[in-house]
Amino acid sequence: MNIINSKQLLDQLNWRYATKQFDSNRKISDQDWGTIEQALLLTPSSGGLQPWKFIVVTDPVVRARLLPASYGQAQISDASHLVVFAAKKNFSEADVDAFINHTASARGVSVESLATFRGMLVGGIVQAMDEHARDAWARNQAYIALGNLLTTAALLGIDACPMEGFDRAQYDEILGLNAKGLASAVIATVGYRASTDKYANAPKVRFPKERVFVHF
Repeated sequence: MNIINSKQLLDQLNWRYATKQFDSNRKISDQDWGTIEQALLLTPSSGGLQPWKFIVVTDPVVRARLLPASYGQAQISDASHLVVFAAKKNFSEADVDAFINHTASARGVSVESLATFRGMLVGGIVQAMDEHARDAWARNQAYIALGNLLTTAALLGIDACPMEGFDRAQYDEILGLNAKGLASAVIATVGYRASTDKYANAPKVRFPKERVFVHF
């Protein structure tokens, strides 16, 4: 197994930043994008339930429609790829059953053997939360996937920018998410930084460890 060392990891995390200007002429290769998608599939989630879909938008016509709903931020049109992290709305017992059935098939076990696990998921998420809380839970899961994307891209030497500055209702309408029982949670633009982006070499601003970590 090839494992990167501590220096390589920290070098790439120091290299990455929330890219403000993308080089519109540089596109991510199919191989690298395939790796990013596989990494997103491997994102952990509460109970393993994966209450999300990742909407990958490369069509320039669609992205032109999304630009005004993103307050005119140029990353939307200039980046190689745009990813909309959409959360499942009103997560239900049927969604748990779909996951349980898939788990049984993937692991070669019976659905019945997963009854205790199913009961934990239904009781802890579907029954313990109202619809509003379940929607918030699903949105929170989408942010785990966003973090995974940012780190994966950095390790591949690919730039990304997480973005909450967009009109979710307009995104949902343009992308037809409501009809699919989904709601946009957060977005990320992914590609390669432009040489003119002044933020590329700006010092990172992070609080010192002593202010951030508490050890018991």
